[in-house]
Amino acid sequence: MVVDVMPKPEILDVQGQAVSRALTRIGVSGIDVRQGKHFELEVDESVDDETLHRIAGDLLANPVIEDWTVTRV
Repeated sequence: MVVDVMPKPEILDVQGQAVSRALTRIGVSGIDVRQGKHFELEVDESVDDETLHRIAGDLLANPVIEDWTVTRV
């Protein structure tokens, strides 16, 4: 299972902005960066999707400021 967590669009992403500024300094333009988190979990088939989404929302993301996606791979 993969969980990707990103700051909500309305939340200031200071780390992403720092990377964007660094790209400009090295001569690369036209790229906006948002930095998030990527989790890979080994999950038994008996764990249902509802439980996986609850884990993501309760433990891996802050639902006040972050959005997440859960993907079974």
